[in-house]
Amino acid sequence: MRIWVDLTNSPHVLVLAPVIRRLQEQGHEVQVTARDFAQTLELCERHGIGYYAVGRHRGAALRDKAAGLADRSWRLVRFAARRRFDLAIGHGSNDISVAARLLRIPCSTMFDYEWATVQHTVNCRLAQAVVVPEIIPPERLARYGVAGKLRRYPGLKEEYYLYDFEPDPAVLRALGLDPAQPIAVVRTPPAVSLYHRFYNDLFGQVLGRLRGTQTVVLPRTPAQREELSRAGGFLIPEHAIDAQSLIAYADLVVSAGGTMNREAVALGTPVFTVFEGRLGAVDEQLIADGRLRRLERPEQIELVKREDGQHGLQRIRRNPRRLVELLTSPAA
Repeated sequence: MRIWVDLTNSPHVLVLAPVIRRLQEQGHEVQVTARDFAQTLELCERHGIGYYAVGRHRGAALRDKAAGLADRSWRLVRFAARRRFDLAIGHGSNDISVAARLLRIPCSTMFDYEWATVQHTVNCRLAQAVVVPEIIPPERLARYGVAGKLRRYPGLKEEYYLYDFEPDPAVLRALGLDPAQPIAVVRTPPAVSLYHRFYNDLFGQVLGRLRGTQTVVLPRTPAQREELSRAGGFLIPEHAIDAQSLIAYADLVVSAGGTMNREAVALGTPVFTVFEGRLGAVDEQLIADGRLRRLERPEQIELVKREDGQHGLQRIRRNPRRLVELLTSPAA
């Protein structure tokens, strides 16, 4: 088959990279479009994914998102019009769902957070397959128009794309970190997301508590990078790094987003969430199981070195072949 994959945000590169590789190994021709946003293009290059850069993020306001959807979807239509694709795949990419529908290309979408209502109202109605973790109750998705489209998988998506991952200590040397001392990794809030439109005071307190330690902060936007640089006391990488290896070697992860939290869970690293939006079913279950902790006060943060042998405990590996099967089901 001729398969089209669209990547609109940096976590989507990580999720779909092993899917792309396996599709190519199966003899399919895969072409990738990518949006210039949040190190998406850099990560494509790090993972050896050839791509066509199409469009950019237009802003956080609803009207900006609407304008961005219209503009980029049209650009994607022009890109794909003569390429005769058999299948389109995206991870929460409204743009490819719209473009694929206009071009009558079967489309699969996937996500693991059910409360991004604007995104899912578009995607789920336009796509032919909606790939989600089985822990999400179907009744939470019914209003999005998923009847007959749900394709469900066990576990976390991170357990699939980290299936054959082994951490590389080179990231510690590249960042000048001392592995004998405790290491923390912090991910900033997704400030441009519609479901997280408020200032998280707790996150600021966490930064204050960790300032001056071996703490690597991974900002999402240039504005966040500039603010953190002015504050000082943290290591802020200039470019996309091997974040999964860094998380694997870390002694503590604190994140206001979702993907990095679940990567830490999948890699067996202690992790706190400071996300204050409505929790999705995946994180609800992880918290109930004790694999993810919800931070309620900064005093809970204690950066100490893990004992030898603790890294990678409780790690679960799942073969990405299952995701490939579910995502290609509309063209089967």
